[in-house]
Amino acid sequence: MSKPEFVYVTYIETTPEKLWEALTNSDFTRRYWFNTDVRSDWKVGSPFALVMGGKTTDTGEILEADRPRRLSYTFRHELIEAMSKEPATKVVFTIEPYGNLVKLTVTHEGFVEGSKLFDGISKGWPAILSGLKSLLETGEVLTIPPAALGIEGFA
Repeated sequence: MSKPEFVYVTYIETTPEKLWEALTNSDFTRRYWFNTDVRSDWKVGSPFALVMGGKTTDTGEILEADRPRRLSYTFRHELIEAMSKEPATKVVFTIEPYGNLVKLTVTHEGFVEGSKLFDGISKGWPAILSGLKSLLETGEVLTIPPAALGIEGFA
């Protein structure tokens, strides 16, 4: 049996540069990613962290940073014990111009069979990416209650 993999594709009315900025700049991420700061210098080999409400929730290492086309990092959850025991996974953002739109493909892979983390990100990524799309297209963010995603303790 193959390992589970999460793939999400969306089209956003923006530019590749603005999308890159929204993925890598905490001024943006705090607005659509449940008050989360992204911390890295975005250079290959550098550390990466997600900090939500002052708590480091996830860490990793930058694997690829080809602005504004492709970003990849390892991803290890830090807070919930069942998830933190799982091996690091890999997140890849592929950004492609598509007329006056940008095609964003997010792939999250490398999960173990029966992964608790896979269950969590399968709820989280769609909400996060919907908020990102809304913010870039309208300037407004969606209000998705953190409890609906099982993250009420972090916000």
